[in-house]
Amino acid sequence: MNSNVSRVRILLAFLFLWAFILSLKLYSVQIVNGENYAKQADKQYVKPISSVFERGSIFFETKNGTRISAALIREGYSLIMNPKLIKNPDFAYEALSQYVKIDRDIFMQKALKLNDQYEELKKHLDEKTGISIGELDIPGINVIKENWRVYPGGSLASHTIGLVGYDKTDKIAGRYGLERYYENILGRTEKSANINFFAELFANISGDIFKGPRKEGNIVATIEPVVQDELEKTLKKTQDMWNSDSIGGIIMNPKTGEIYAMANRPTFDINNLNDEKDPHVFSNQLVEGVHEMGSIIKPLTMAVGIDSKVITPESTYDDTGFLLLNGKRIANWDGKDRGIIPMQEILNQSLNIGAANIALKVGSDDFTRYFLSFGLGELTGIDQPNEVRGKVNNLKTGREIEQATASYGQGIALSPIATARALSIVANGGLLIQPHIVKRIEYADDVIEDINIDSGIRVIQKETSEEVTKMLVEVVDKALRKGAVKMTHYSIAAKTGTAQIADPVNGGYYGDRYLHSFFGYFPAYSPKYIIFLYHVYPKGAGYASETLTDPFMELTKFLINYYEVPPDR
Repeated sequence: MNSNVSRVRILLAFLFLWAFILSLKLYSVQIVNGENYAKQADKQYVKPISSVFERGSIFFETKNGTRISAALIREGYSLIMNPKLIKNPDFAYEALSQYVKIDRDIFMQKALKLNDQYEELKKHLDEKTGISIGELDIPGINVIKENWRVYPGGSLASHTIGLVGYDKTDKIAGRYGLERYYENILGRTEKSANINFFAELFANISGDIFKGPRKEGNIVATIEPVVQDELEKTLKKTQDMWNSDSIGGIIMNPKTGEIYAMANRPTFDINNLNDEKDPHVFSNQLVEGVHEMGSIIKPLTMAVGIDSKVITPESTYDDTGFLLLNGKRIANWDGKDRGIIPMQEILNQSLNIGAANIALKVGSDDFTRYFLSFGLGELTGIDQPNEVRGKVNNLKTGREIEQATASYGQGIALSPIATARALSIVANGGLLIQPHIVKRIEYADDVIEDINIDSGIRVIQKETSEEVTKMLVEVVDKALRKGAVKMTHYSIAAKTGTAQIADPVNGGYYGDRYLHSFFGYFPAYSPKYIIFLYHVYPKGAGYASETLTDPFMELTKFLINYYEVPPDR
């Protein structure tokens, strides 16, 4: 008797547990995923192999917190044909032509495929057009609901946002940019459009209950759309003026690593990819490309010299115009000597021999240790795919010639983002920070995760960065175009760079091709913005001061006005 009671109790317990699990599943199907299943029902049994495409959104925010959609899902219709049911192809074509543009020959070819039950005629119809066509009630013609990825900004921040495409398993996934980097957040588990309701109801119950939900959500980027647009306009105007092969720029907070804007040219419209013949255009060269950056590296060399106490800003040296090291000759940009001059002139006149002199005084081991601590050979950790490391093996040879050339930005190749990160050290008080593009993740379960990045690793003393900043402010106030771009009420620290471009075919460097770069930050003694610009092989000008000073100053004045930055002097 007791054993029978025990069996009944066990059975009842099992039934109660099953009812509880079933209730959870029903709640998931009807409440949590109800909208998704409704969309599947709309497409039931129309297309043999199909899935409901869903994906998380990417947002930008303006300075005032206004949210702007950068990537979202749009709902509409696909126009399809069942050739077996087409009674009058001419009538069907003429009726459809009132609403959509379809090539007549292609339509007729598809209409003649009498052994086929499914032919796609047009995708991405808006709701109004789709409903209007559906109301025509043409035999063999139908519209089915579909979702697709839309980028409202078109080409705005296209390299940063990235795009979606088919992966190796024939599923749509992020292929470049944020779309790829945050695939685990933005991606959604595909649901077959033809799954039987009860099969779905009871499928994978144990997985749903015991494994927990996937962490899906939306992301909010640090990109400020108005600033991004201004940067892109400035880059386009600059490239058009100087006919450079490529151009790029970054606007970042040097203290937090938040990136307000980053852009390259050539660019592309994410909504219209069919015209792009070269897939390399989709790569973010600010992260995936490396270049010898030239004289904008000199402030880092100055910082090494001051921090290691082999020089002070008041030190002098004998500028002989050239040096012979390990059988190689290096020289100032004009080949001229300056005699006994102070350290400030290394930055004012951008003197290679002065930078080399500092590096040699520091010594190979310490100089290399400092430069590597600036992250020049590391990944920055930026939230973009395919980031590359800098090519800095020349720092490790122990030879004086490589040490000297690295001191003025030749012989080592860096990505633009790694360069901007390293230069932020002299702006932010000596900290190596992590650049990042996403500031918040909003999960589907209403949990919000703010992306908190560490304040950075100290690599030089705060006093060192302050000394270098003073020197860079003097560059702008007195040396850059002889002080013509100085802003009376704002302190701006900046430096130009002009680097020879390596010849990959014949070795050595081209005699007539240069990379121009420019970086600056402001307000100089408590900076909120660092701007980095570069372009490859501009035509008609020899030096970065000629091609990038105006773009930098235009962006600086824009940011001051847009963010209402108060004067600091």
